Amino acid sequence: MSTFITRYTTAGPGIRLAVKDLIDMAGEVTTAGCRAVAETAVPAVADAACLAGARAAGARIVGRANLHELALGVTGINPWYGTPVNPLDPTRVPGGSSSGCAVAVATGEADVAYGSDTGGSVRIPSACCGTAGLKTTWGRVPTDGVWPLSPSFDTVGPMARDVAGLATGMALLEPGFAVAAAQAGDGRRIGRLRVDADPAVDAAVDAALAATGWQIAELELPEWDQVTAHAGALLVAEAWRSDRALLERRPDGIGADVAARLRLGQPVDDTAMAAARVVQQRWQDTVRALFAEYDALATPTLTIFPPTLAEGEDLLMARCTLPVNFAGVPALSIPVPTAGALPASLQLIGPWDGEADLLAAGAVVEEAVRRA
Repeated sequence: MSTFITRYTTAGPGIRLAVKDLIDMAGEVTTAGCRAVAETAVPAVADAACLAGARAAGARIVGRANLHELALGVTGINPWYGTPVNPLDPTRVPGGSSSGCAVAVATGEADVAYGSDTGGSVRIPSACCGTAGLKTTWGRVPTDGVWPLSPSFDTVGPMARDVAGLATGMALLEPGFAVAAAQAGDGRRIGRLRVDADPAVDAAVDAALAATGWQIAELELPEWDQVTAHAGALLVAEAWRSDRALLERRPDGIGADVAARLRLGQPVDDTAMAAARVVQQRWQDTVRALFAEYDALATPTLTIFPPTLAEGEDLLMARCTLPVNFAGVPALSIPVPTAGALPASLQLIGPWDGEADLLAAGAVVEEAVRRA
């Protein structure tokens, strides 16, 4: 079974937690899903900081979850540890990079999983596997002891079958966390951003939003594609700086797709990175102004349904997630029903440190689509 790189046989009471195998656990080896890392890795001397709450609460860690190698990929396909099987359809990708986490909660092997999200790595596999995921505000959850990819984007967040599970996960990550109150028809203002999406995905997102009774306003952001391009350049530039030593020392210990993606960052020099950060500041100002008008923004998480294993890289052209990381704001991914066999996924984007309100809104959506 490729859901876990390492599985633990634990029994007893407590929340069952899966931990992505780029988060350090004391006494355990962190592989980051990569042969080049695993060959020289030694057991971690301490837990990553984000595990403190789970340890204090007595959560049972059921395994080290598999991932897209080095967390640099959206398909979840891993040449070294196998590819977790999408429980909705085994012919389709599980999504990445937190693939094992999404599959673990979808199949009931874990109640909560800790994933990481740099450009969509919590939300994309959640969308592919029909589960829920929360990308947290950048800097809110400490990343000390988490294998770095792109430090100015990297976040840690919970994954679960539903919003209630995400709230449990946030309470483990941040003891004392509580979800704010929200209800259908409470006057919440949602900016519905239109992107080029499969009509069935768009219809599912629109139907779910309509069922809430909230005020839905059409929103256009013509800079969205430009922002995505600058964010991608900055992400791969930082990824190159994080992992270039691995590629130079052991090139045959890194999968071809990840190696190629790392090399995209090599020519991005300091001048280009500085230019991208100027765009990032402007984008953050734009997003701040949007949240003066709207309580949340809404898009599909993915503009397509999960592709087949052979066509998985189509996800690279179908993301609505990366601009969220560029802004640093939180975002929730939850499944919504369609007329077909596979669910779509709604992404709700909130203001900085707005996780409690996002989860409250997500619970309203879940209840509204159940009743619709």
